[in-house]
Amino acid sequence: MDVQQIAQLFVNGIAVGSIIALAAVGLTLTYGILRLANFAHGDFMTLGAYLAWVVNTSGVNIWLALIFGAIVTVAGMVLSEKLLWSPMRDRRATSTTLMILSIGLALFIRNGIIFIWGGSNQSYALPVAEAIDIFGVRVAFYRIVVVILAILAIVALHLLLQNTKIGKAMRAVADNVDLARVTGINVDRVVIWTWAIAGILTALGGGMYGLITGIRPNMGWFLILPMFASVILGGIGNPYGAIAGAFVIGIAQEVTAGIGQQFNIPFLGPEYKLAVALAIMVIVLLVRPQGLFKGTL
Repeated sequence: MDVQQIAQLFVNGIAVGSIIALAAVGLTLTYGILRLANFAHGDFMTLGAYLAWVVNTSGVNIWLALIFGAIVTVAGMVLSEKLLWSPMRDRRATSTTLMILSIGLALFIRNGIIFIWGGSNQSYALPVAEAIDIFGVRVAFYRIVVVILAILAIVALHLLLQNTKIGKAMRAVADNVDLARVTGINVDRVVIWTWAIAGILTALGGGMYGLITGIRPNMGWFLILPMFASVILGGIGNPYGAIAGAFVIGIAQEVTAGIGQQFNIPFLGPEYKLAVALAIMVIVLLVRPQGLFKGTL
């Protein structure tokens, strides 16, 4: 395997890591603020991708379609907050109960998608774009678009968390919800904002994944393990750590799969990408359970 092939694998890993990063940030925000390990997160990602596909294949520009998918996904997440998570918190449901409910919600969303749109793979109606040569590495145009969009979304999130009133309120609630409530912060408003931000990032991640691989009903479920691995690797509740962890996971998956395929190494082929994410997650939990970074907003 030459340098160019390794560079190609790194580029692919960066693109995949960008997608995982957006979804993982939404996942770590909901955990950091709501203490909810939401296993339905990946299926909300799939829902956003399918909603964008429906609008796009009806003749709407792909970027407007992604915005539509994000808006409806946010509405779905807020609805689940009002109908499910808020009543469960009022009843002081345990974390185990909430986790089981999130798995049930994931199954509900996934089977709803299959019921409405079928189980076949789908693709966006995109114009053909020629790959771009970057220092001898041929990079698909939409992979470059994915990375750029992810960077812009991450920068926007950073500015929101650090420089806006709602961002500071979110960090205060994540640190200590009771103290935040005593100081006059509207915690319910912060919760809605958390779901809104998580929904936008998650739907955008699902749409971008669809740009480079197409969409299928179970794609979010297969991404949930890399998402959790990224969150744990970066420190649970730390969005910046989740971003760093996502790039590590994405690059590790692509590079090991490429090397395994090239040299016919057992258990390192493309079909074992999830095993790589699982192995990294287990190692981190054994060596440094708190993650590589401090788990805080």
